[in-house]
Amino acid sequence: MKQLVIMASGKGTNAANLIAYFNRNPIARVKAILCNVPHAGVIQVASEAGIPVILLEKNTFFNTSIYLDILKKMQPRLIVLAGFLWKIPASWIETFPRQIINIHPALLPKFGGKGMYGNRVHEAVLQAREAYSGITIHYVNEEYDAGDIIFQEKIKVEPHDTVETLAQKIHALEYTYYPQVIAGLLSQDLAVEKTS
Repeated sequence: MKQLVIMASGKGTNAANLIAYFNRNPIARVKAILCNVPHAGVIQVASEAGIPVILLEKNTFFNTSIYLDILKKMQPRLIVLAGFLWKIPASWIETFPRQIINIHPALLPKFGGKGMYGNRVHEAVLQAREAYSGITIHYVNEEYDAGDIIFQEKIKVEPHDTVETLAQKIHALEYTYYPQVIAGLLSQDLAVEKTS
């Protein structure tokens, strides 16, 4: 069975959704959750699901290979960022090429980059009077939100939308499509294995 590792910094709603999805569709399992915030909600999500958590310490994360060495032993097929707010080190991207993916709450390349996450993104979309917003699932490279795009889905921004209503719409897209896109990437692997 394919192994997934989730990296998250916040409440863990996307992580919980992914865990539930792969419990129902056992083509993969979540092997561990990596978190960089000691009291983040995602830690409780992991605990309830019986999934081990690795708490990341900043200096160790950026300046040693300790966590990377742990990941190598796990042999994840994908490392899935679900609201993880640190930049991924180049050594990780080299070790796991096109195996680290992220979801961004806007239609990249617009409204991406350092500091653009959560409600900051929705505020910027509304201020720019965009007709559409949406989600982008992309590979992670050495720049924020700049890796190759795997999938996008858009929704109309209505005149009455607020940051809160837009956030709700975007969350609904994330919960629907992130597990499906991950499953699609894993099923491509299965197809390759069958033909080789």
